[in-house]
Amino acid sequence: MLSLTALMGFLLFSGPTPPHAEAAKAPELPRYAVTLTAYNAVAAQTDSDPLITASGAYSNPEVIAARSQDLKDELPFGSIIEVDARNASKESCGYSVVAPLVGYRVIADSMNARYTDRIDILLGTKAEYATTDKGMKNAAEILGICKGITVRAVGYVDIKNIPKTQKALAALIDGTAKELALNK
Repeated sequence: MLSLTALMGFLLFSGPTPPHAEAAKAPELPRYAVTLTAYNAVAAQTDSDPLITASGAYSNPEVIAARSQDLKDELPFGSIIEVDARNASKESCGYSVVAPLVGYRVIADSMNARYTDRIDILLGTKAEYATTDKGMKNAAEILGICKGITVRAVGYVDIKNIPKTQKALAALIDGTAKELALNK
């Protein structure tokens, strides 16, 4: 038989979390369910000046991404994102092949208004992946259309000071750079 003292102790320790304990938890960073695609900085896939993004930043295939216009408030230019492809559809998605090229990305470009809930990764134009039909494809073609992707906003960088490499961008996120990216 449970004593009254034991019951009160159980209720005391199983009650709500004290307010000071909740304050110690890290804030949950915004996540968005999107379709992931890729593009190249060529006139056929961009506007008339493929080397400049919609934000005015240089089209650097190592760090730049575009977002659909419906995500402009959630992911403004300068947002740094991380891609989570664990739940990606396998049928038309080659993420596992090109994942080493994705890394962190800075939102610096926007997509045509016909697309919604989409992130478009800028990748290089070099055709470096052999296909089963003995041809070569570039990473954007290999990636294809990946549904079931989650992107997480992990920081923010001034659009005029976007790092030029994945290593420098990662240093902002993990705090090893002189200046830590600010969560927005």
